[in-house]
Amino acid sequence: MNAVRDNLQSNKDVTFITSGSFGEGLEMRGSDLDIMIVSYRHNVVYEDVQTCFNPKMTYLLMETDDVKPCYTLLKLEKNRSPKDFIFFEDQNDNQYFSSALFKQCLLSDVTNTIHGPCLSNTTVELDLAVCLHCKTWIYPALQWITRSSNSWPSNDIKQSIIKHGVLFVPIGVKGSPKEDIEWRVSFSVGEKLLINTFTHTQLLCYALFKIVLKDVVATYSEYKDLLCSYFLKTIMFWLSEELPQSVWKPYNMIPCFMRCFNRLIYCVEHSVCLHYFIPDNNLFENKIEGRSREILLEKLSTLYSYGWRCILFSDQISNFYVSIWNFQLEPRIFYVDDVNKILNSTFTNCNNLRFKTLSVQKTFENGLCQTLRCQQPSIKDVYKYFISMCSSGHAQRVSLDTTLSNNKNLNKQYKSCLSTLLQNVYHDAVSGWLMLASFFYKTKQYSKALYVIRYSISKCTPEKLFPYSTISDDQLLNLNSCQKTSFVKLGKIMLVDDIRFESDSLLAPDELQMVDSISDDLLLFPSTAYAYFLEFLCHYHLNYDRQCQDSIQGLKLVIEENYLITSRNMLEANSYILLGIALQLFGHYESARQAFLQYDYWSVE
Repeated sequence: MNAVRDNLQSNKDVTFITSGSFGEGLEMRGSDLDIMIVSYRHNVVYEDVQTCFNPKMTYLLMETDDVKPCYTLLKLEKNRSPKDFIFFEDQNDNQYFSSALFKQCLLSDVTNTIHGPCLSNTTVELDLAVCLHCKTWIYPALQWITRSSNSWPSNDIKQSIIKHGVLFVPIGVKGSPKEDIEWRVSFSVGEKLLINTFTHTQLLCYALFKIVLKDVVATYSEYKDLLCSYFLKTIMFWLSEELPQSVWKPYNMIPCFMRCFNRLIYCVEHSVCLHYFIPDNNLFENKIEGRSREILLEKLSTLYSYGWRCILFSDQISNFYVSIWNFQLEPRIFYVDDVNKILNSTFTNCNNLRFKTLSVQKTFENGLCQTLRCQQPSIKDVYKYFISMCSSGHAQRVSLDTTLSNNKNLNKQYKSCLSTLLQNVYHDAVSGWLMLASFFYKTKQYSKALYVIRYSISKCTPEKLFPYSTISDDQLLNLNSCQKTSFVKLGKIMLVDDIRFESDSLLAPDELQMVDSISDDLLLFPSTAYAYFLEFLCHYHLNYDRQCQDSIQGLKLVIEENYLITSRNMLEANSYILLGIALQLFGHYESARQAFLQYDYWSVE
């Protein structure tokens, strides 16, 4: 799914790369979703640009003198675009591309916090790193090409890595005089390609290695931030290069894991962990030292003395270990557990946020083309899933200007929006239909809207799944009959997703603007609450007072029982906004005031 989503969102201007644990195919507990966005507006070169260059491109020249290995300055070489003026700093009669200014200028409502080289969000586990690209292999990493005489990595993989070149992420050496204009060289794409070559045994060793780090080592405050996953990955690469592939076999799993652990202890003991591509860079320099190093070394040595059983100090492993001895696990248990993990996955619940950072129309069009080209049914289903998610945002930008004198143009707009919304019903069971009902409401087709709303409400049955939910007994029974169904197809049948309106949405009911406190971050509502709210609005405009009361009662009941509503403060708070607006329109001003007070309470909890 990572590859499909990245491919779907990439175009000639940018390439999306899912990195970190998710990009490696390992969703670890507590992991953020790390996305690299490669911008092609700037071309980084290692040597001077002499002849062939694109006059529309800004060329930046690497300068590695007096800079720590694995870092560089990017000096303006040719053709600075007027748009780039704010990114440059003058030093010694030269202009340098500032990593600090670059990040500062890219802050937005979606990503409003700087976290290392990334743009992040205080409420969502998502890190975006906008980076630059050099098409050629760079001299500091030249020796990597000929270093290994073993079979790993293969020559084909090496050539693929070299062909891609390298990336540059906006962060300098902490405390360096030139920190704000330094960039770190990144081999993320090459590292993904290397991990994709791992045998099952290598991948298991790596996963166990990370689990021990996060669940056992990092729980001690004295050295919580000393080790990171990147160090473990680096050690795995070195060992994979040094050892013959014949060693990494399932029957050799425990010795391989212990060898990895032993190498980590050696690295900590000597304060040396050499970068895999640029060994001149010691990753432990000025980091693993002093009293902290001694405490960490003692802890690692103690864990190592337990042998492979050290992994049982992780509750993830120990709980599973105990369960397999207590009772025989059936295949359905694993299926249900997988569904539960996906529902609570950062990967799943960041998808909509990622689409908001792009040109939705381009993504939608790209997705249609990719789906038509794709030959594999399972991959085609994944493309349909993401197109469905993207369709909502695309439809919300289609103008329905009823003042157009040309009825032909108006009809064309109407059909365009309608057809796009019909694409939006394939990623879950309800939210796509409710967005279609919003379309009918905005075009004053209240009877059609009510028909779709009733259909949507009929699908909001107790056995349905929803984001961040825990599977109940009813849902468990339903899942047992769906064991051979992929999650993509299961979502269309069983998932009740939230309703998301873009800040400039043309489908959001105008009544939402009655509350001044609604902002871009608050246009997110539980589908069950929104269904009764929209039903109320239709009845209100049709002057059906009794039905209005029924809709308000239904909305109250949904909120009181937290029915198919994610237990997160923002969604609960926004449910009270919908109730407050409905009560205010119906003339129950005191009750409306109480509902808005509930919103204030939940929104600050």
